[in-house]
Amino acid sequence: MGMNDLLMVAGEASGDLHGARLLSELLQLNPEVQAFGLGGDELLAAGLESSAHSSEISVVGITEVIKIYARAKEIFNDLLQEADRRQAKTAVLIDFPDFNLRLAKALAQRGIRVVYYISPQVWAWRQGRVKLIEQVVDKMLVVLPFEVDFYREHAVDAVFVGHPLVDEVPRLPHIWERHLPASGPFEIALLPGSRNSEVDRLLPILLATARLLAAALPVRFTLIRAPTIRHDDMVARLATAGVEIHISAEDRYQTIADSHLALCASGTASLEVGLVGTPQIVVYRVTGLTYMIGKMLADFRFASLVNLLLDREVVPELIQKRAEPGLICQTAVELLTDRERIREMRESLAQLVGRLGKSGASRRAAEEVERMMASAGC
Repeated sequence: MGMNDLLMVAGEASGDLHGARLLSELLQLNPEVQAFGLGGDELLAAGLESSAHSSEISVVGITEVIKIYARAKEIFNDLLQEADRRQAKTAVLIDFPDFNLRLAKALAQRGIRVVYYISPQVWAWRQGRVKLIEQVVDKMLVVLPFEVDFYREHAVDAVFVGHPLVDEVPRLPHIWERHLPASGPFEIALLPGSRNSEVDRLLPILLATARLLAAALPVRFTLIRAPTIRHDDMVARLATAGVEIHISAEDRYQTIADSHLALCASGTASLEVGLVGTPQIVVYRVTGLTYMIGKMLADFRFASLVNLLLDREVVPELIQKRAEPGLICQTAVELLTDRERIREMRESLAQLVGRLGKSGASRRAAEEVERMMASAGC
């Protein structure tokens, strides 16, 4: 017990995927590892023994967290009890900071070594959380290059392992290279997010935008469903859309490459779309309370990782009150009918890969975890 037990916690779709890739690489390095904790379908398929499914507590925003607080607290306590029972020595916590930083504190009090994979975006916020990270995280594995210097300035042991999406996102022929619509339909992808709370807030805006776009241009819509959103739920949501929308969950990246434009939630989805090379408009809205608190704490220029990495506004960001169907539609029409803007945006998006490090991020992350397990006496 404890020698090869590893607590892993991922609370959302992107963390579940990146955690699964890390676990697969770790099991190649050490087949004796016994991973347990919290994850979704990807981590479960990779071999995680999970006491709950991460979709139960994957939400965005302060008011949304209140709704699932009781279940989150129950899962939190279950994870600690299982770590105690197994006498685990090491934990890998993946993104999901509201939950995982609290868990890291409890684990550190037990003497469990904490590896944090995929940093919370504390560099974008006034830095109250950095002191906690310094106290409770033994090693921070970062996936964005500028994060290393930030953490080292705050005395946190950080290693840039590269971004796993460099390997995850394939290089595909793009529709703008083979189909330039004159009068034929534009293919539009809708990516409303991977959490139910995101979808609740963004999907009605995107559907209203789709109705306006269908009246303005010849268009076809495909909604890219995250694996954390149930197909039946999405079918029910689209039943009254007033416009035909195909749902796609398979061949996610091919669908993105086959789209002239994506209307996309900020976050990992925006980065995925950018790496494929699809022009996009980033749309995001949270509750007024969440946004007000965020505005007080935040210190960042852009909402999307694409613009942050490229350090300029390459893709339009329509956030909060500007996430309004009429403005989104107007922005989309202007972009789709301006071939030069499309060319310039795609040229800028092509620079993203070079900003994210070399291939093999999941392997390098697994090697860091293996070293931590060894140093913890596992």
